[in-house]
Amino acid sequence: MNTQGPSTLPDIVARHEAELLEDWLRAQATAANRRDDLIRESELREQSREFLALFREALAGGADVQGPSWGPVRDLLANVSRSRTMQGFSPTEVATFVFSFKQPLFARLNAALSKDVAALARETWVATTILDALGLYTTEVYQKSREEVIGRQQQEMLGLSTPVVKLWDGVLALPMIGTLDSGRTQVVMESLLQRIVEAGAEIAILDITGVPTVDTLVAQHLIKTVTAARLMGADCIISGIRPQIAQTIVHLGVDLQDVITKATLADAFAVALQRRNLRVTRASATGGDAPRTPLRR
Repeated sequence: MNTQGPSTLPDIVARHEAELLEDWLRAQATAANRRDDLIRESELREQSREFLALFREALAGGADVQGPSWGPVRDLLANVSRSRTMQGFSPTEVATFVFSFKQPLFARLNAALSKDVAALARETWVATTILDALGLYTTEVYQKSREEVIGRQQQEMLGLSTPVVKLWDGVLALPMIGTLDSGRTQVVMESLLQRIVEAGAEIAILDITGVPTVDTLVAQHLIKTVTAARLMGADCIISGIRPQIAQTIVHLGVDLQDVITKATLADAFAVALQRRNLRVTRASATGGDAPRTPLRR
């Protein structure tokens, strides 16, 4: 359909802006998916008023919503989409903010152009094209916002799942749980190296009891972590080497000969104490209240 020639849409929106706003607010208030529990009426009114004002101004620059005149409208919709994403709106509910404007706008176009069928069809098509593009834009922003939120949550979970624990002066432990990939290994390495510097640690225990499987890639990640720790002046002990993992490492031909490995974290801790010239002794069985000296140099 030919949409060339001067459009009357900007003039109609400008002349009936106040009426359009009220009709639009009523349409949103009666929508089946309205969310009064997530947004205040005053906030909705302000967002609608600002959108309509920017919409009117942008129409003067043409119908291409990617054009510079539509920049403020896109910015507003991006802010609305991001805020509603955080508030808990669904993608459909976010897009409905724009799509709900169709009904009052089309009703106003029909009232103004009912005697000119061709003009009515032309302006309705222009308005539809614009609002559809803007509605789809809100869903794109929503998706990106959700991806950003999920990405931040994943990073936070990675940090929580790789705690570096101080077992004794100069001895750190890093219990690892779950699958090791490149991204997680980087977080593990950064966390460990930072704690080595902060604690002045000489020994770091990498406990892989919670790692379900060890393949070539996981083994390479462990070796990289050990190498990086050594560059920071700390020796590494790998604990949690179960029989099946030991067989897998041998089968893969992974060289861990220069790395101390132990079956359990307790065994690794005992080695770490020995290397620190410490030893564990039992408390005396006589004299029940006698002071205990758990560690001696």
